[in-house]
Amino acid sequence: MSSFPGFKPEAAAEVEEAFLWYESQSLGLGTEFLRSLEACLAHIQRFPLAASEVHHSMRRAILHRFPYGVFYLSSEGKLTVYAVFHFSRDPVHLAKRSPSRK
Repeated sequence: MSSFPGFKPEAAAEVEEAFLWYESQSLGLGTEFLRSLEACLAHIQRFPLAASEVHHSMRRAILHRFPYGVFYLSSEGKLTVYAVFHFSRDPVHLAKRSPSRK
């Protein structure tokens, strides 16, 4: 996912962590996670305003088959992914990343 230009370092680290965890559970499952994420990102790029707005203009797109959300901002045709968050995580951590806090 590091090839996606709009990924913040924290989001890229979350993707890597999830990939490694799924791969440790079942060989190939991590790759399926990445495919699901890539499909979600492709949909976001085509329809950036389709996902629900959840926090100060930040939107959340949900992965199919995996309990993760992609949290991003879309501005002037540019996408920035702030987090790839497992739904069990405390959303307070996400709020700390919001660009509106700066």
